[in-house]
Amino acid sequence: MISVDPAANSVKENYKLLIGSIIPRPIAFVTTKTESGEINGAPFSYFNIVSANPPLLSLAVQRTGTKQKDTARNAIQFKEFVVHIVDESNVQKINETAAALPPDESEIERACLTLEKSEKISVPGVKEARIRMECVLEHALELGGEESPSTDLLIGRIVFFHFDERVYKDGKIDYSELQAVSRLAGADYAKIGDIFSLERPR
Repeated sequence: MISVDPAANSVKENYKLLIGSIIPRPIAFVTTKTESGEINGAPFSYFNIVSANPPLLSLAVQRTGTKQKDTARNAIQFKEFVVHIVDESNVQKINETAAALPPDESEIERACLTLEKSEKISVPGVKEARIRMECVLEHALELGGEESPSTDLLIGRIVFFHFDERVYKDGKIDYSELQAVSRLAGADYAKIGDIFSLERPR
C-alpha cells in the first residue's frame, strides 16, 4: 500500500489523485442567467444528491485562481439554475460547452443546444437532456484555499422536475433508458456497465 500525505502535494497532484480515485462521478450540465440576460451553460462533475426532504443537490464549482466561475456567480446573484443529467445522447454537445469562450460567445449556441422554458424559475433549461431539474439556491458556501476561497459550494433545492417519457416509469427512473454517462479522469468518460444487485442485510 502506498501512503501519501496531501499536505506534501501540490494542488495539481491532489487534484489528479482525487479525480482518479472518486469515480465514476455523475455529470451535471448547469444553465444560469447572466446579468445581461444571456444564458450560460457549463458541465460539472463535483455534483451529487444532498437530501430527499426537501430535494436538495450539491454542486461544487472550482474557482480559477481567486475568480468565481460564471455559473457560481450567476447562481449566487439570481438564486436560480437548472441542472441537467448528461447522457450518451448529449455528452458530445455538452463537452463543447466546456470550452473557454470569450464573454460575447454563447456555450449554448456553440453546442447547438435548444433552450426550453422553465416552469417555476426564470432560467431556461435545454431540450436535449432527458432529465432536468429547476433549482433555487438554498445555500452558497465559500470553501478551501489558503488565502482566499478555491471553491463555491452551491446547494440547490429542486422546485420542478422534467423527465423524458422514456426514462420515467411508474414514479421511478429507468436508468437503462436514461443512459447517463459519468466522468473519470483526463479525457475519459464511462457508460453504465454491468449491473449487479445486493440485498441489504436486515
